Amino acid sequence: MADANMTSQMTSKGGFIAALDQSGGSTPGALRLYGIADSTYSGDEAMFRLMHEMRVRIMTAPAFSGDKVIGAILFERTMDGDANGKPVPTYLWEERGVVPFLKVDKGLAAEENGVQVMKPMPELDTLLARAVKKGVYGTKMRSVIGQANPAGIAAVVNQQFEIGKQILGHGLMPIIEPEVSIKSADKQASEAILRDEITKHLDALPAGTKVMLKLTIPTVPDFYKPLVDHKAVERVVALSGGYTRADACEKLSHNHGMIASFSRALTEDLRVSMSDADFDASLGKTIGEIYKASVDKV
Repeated sequence: MADANMTSQMTSKGGFIAALDQSGGSTPGALRLYGIADSTYSGDEAMFRLMHEMRVRIMTAPAFSGDKVIGAILFERTMDGDANGKPVPTYLWEERGVVPFLKVDKGLAAEENGVQVMKPMPELDTLLARAVKKGVYGTKMRSVIGQANPAGIAAVVNQQFEIGKQILGHGLMPIIEPEVSIKSADKQASEAILRDEITKHLDALPAGTKVMLKLTIPTVPDFYKPLVDHKAVERVVALSGGYTRADACEKLSHNHGMIASFSRALTEDLRVSMSDADFDASLGKTIGEIYKASVDKV
């Protein structure tokens, strides 16, 4: 059963969700942007240790609190790690007032019909049971839409909601994330198909059931407002999708009811070589900018 205080925070509190969930494939790039070259470490264990150190530095910074950061999405290894001597999910909620989520997908399958569905997750129930024990509130899973292909987009949304029901069965809140690539030549057409498909699945959910949605910032401002207002939606969050933070924040500011859930846009100015004071100041400035775009709308 979800924590009532976490539910209240995720339903109505102003702020945004930090995406700290880079996994194996995206970790080297995230470390490079942070200023750690591939040549300075060897093997996955060293790579994930460095990534965990970066995440802990972010989570323990003064500005990283529930005042503006209402949730954080974690990679599995981050969920299993510690911050300041406490399990990360416990630390986030008890010490920072930040609701913990877990990335559960295992990456993307090969492209078919202009989309990439998620790879199979045969051990998902085991992972979800562990997440519940660790005090995690919800999950996130990502698919990618590259073309306005109705069959492909339907397959993405079908899979997302099917697994979402499995997640709901463990008492966790699923974040449904069918990302439309910002590089898509027919992004706006993809968004129209996607909105219809999502609406169909939301309408079919049992009364009282809620999910969250994580969507690419739409081409037309407020295009996803009907989803924001849907009775089966707890919150709609926006991914940065490769936009710079400035672009992502500007676009988000025109979408009422959507809040940020940024990854690269959150960390793009952070460097391992920074002093703690400079690191904390830079992160604080970034958090302020993303928070403003999430709560102050044009």
